[in-house]
Amino acid sequence: MPTISKDRACQTVLTTFETTPGMAQDLMEALQSAYSEVISKQKGFIAAALHINDAQTRIANYSQWEERGDYQAMLRTEEMRKRNREINGMCKTFEPVMYEVEGLY
Repeated sequence: MPTISKDRACQTVLTTFETTPGMAQDLMEALQSAYSEVISKQKGFIAAALHINDAQTRIANYSQWEERGDYQAMLRTEEMRKRNREINGMCKTFEPVMYEVEGLY
């Protein structure tokens, strides 16, 4: 489970996926499969959470990694390159962005 803390030294990645209601469940299942079978087993993986909006047009992913390079290495694996091509076909867009925690309220 992700722990959000300004004092935690880790890389946070927020990824948003824009999809259609007809593809949202397929996309969610593909993401869940990627996490359980591949991503969670990668060096530096800490935790992640998947969220879907009520209209089933957007999925948000919050993930934490020990280091930026760990996340980047996961993306370069042959298995994730294959899965990301499939995931891309289920989305209008998806965009991973790296963040630092600046405040908690």
